[in-house]
Amino acid sequence: MTFPDGLQLPGNETGLSWRSITPADLDDWYALTRRIVAEDKPGWAEERADLEHVLSRSSDDPARDTIVGLDPDGVPRAFGGVSVNPDSVRVSGFGGVDPQWRRRGIGTAVFRWQEARAKQRVQDRRGGQPVLRSYAEANNPSAVALLESAGARIVRYFTEMTRPLAGELPEVPLPEGLSFVTFSEELSERFRLAHNEAFQDHWGSEPRDQESWTFTVSHPQFRADWSFAVVEESSGGIAAYQLASFDPESKEILGYTEGYTELLGVLRGWRGMRIAPAMLSEAMRRFRDSGMENAGLGVDTENPSGALKIYEQLGYRPVSRQVVFDKPLAAGSAA
Repeated sequence: MTFPDGLQLPGNETGLSWRSITPADLDDWYALTRRIVAEDKPGWAEERADLEHVLSRSSDDPARDTIVGLDPDGVPRAFGGVSVNPDSVRVSGFGGVDPQWRRRGIGTAVFRWQEARAKQRVQDRRGGQPVLRSYAEANNPSAVALLESAGARIVRYFTEMTRPLAGELPEVPLPEGLSFVTFSEELSERFRLAHNEAFQDHWGSEPRDQESWTFTVSHPQFRADWSFAVVEESSGGIAAYQLASFDPESKEILGYTEGYTELLGVLRGWRGMRIAPAMLSEAMRRFRDSGMENAGLGVDTENPSGALKIYEQLGYRPVSRQVVFDKPLAAGSAA
């Protein structure tokens, strides 16, 4: 089966017919992701808004960058896609297979399609080794085995951590002359610029443009009242920031309600002053005041800033781990 640009779709050996995903597929696609979540029990599950975003990103073309596999009754049983930022050579791959249709080679077929499409997306770009990046839960051995068998290599680990909010919370004051300012739409652009500056030296981070940032701060799970900046009172400049979210399914998935630190950054000139622990202690208070049972966050296990140790000192404990895989993309045509 041939896709736009001459790309080959997975064949009939999968037992599925393949085409690109369209807005008309959203309900059935979302139902497929819910079946996958029910089986795999990941720490995070896509909202319908996340799927809508896949089909609306200006830097991608869903007609060429997504596929869905339909069974003979027209029910989606697998999907895949790729996404890449402008001028980047790092392509993100995503997808899944209905639990009832696994162990038939469908996941491998989707990955091979992702790899071929990723090559097309970056074949004329410069700026380092092109890669297809994929993520898998460490407790999902079949996903890990699929990526390893496809020639992808582990490049990083991320750890999900949580902390109960019952009992005494840490008291970490801000340095004198700094104060918390709650997120607002008027401050959103300043938050975005602060994020890009704070994360420019973080592994795997790429600048967030206005489109991707707007999606982040308008996402159904985003909590503006839990999000804030640390501002220098004399200048009004942002020294650090924290964005938080709430997944209403956290009780079902994790066993407790959880306020989640989605993004946290300290600008270079303000590091080493214990601003990050002060922000997390403030976030904990806001979470608990809203009735949350736990505070959660994710951390790059190899972050040289010592973030993992800081979080452990504040009472956070690991609950799961995510594995990051890269598959180098060879130069040349992918068709």
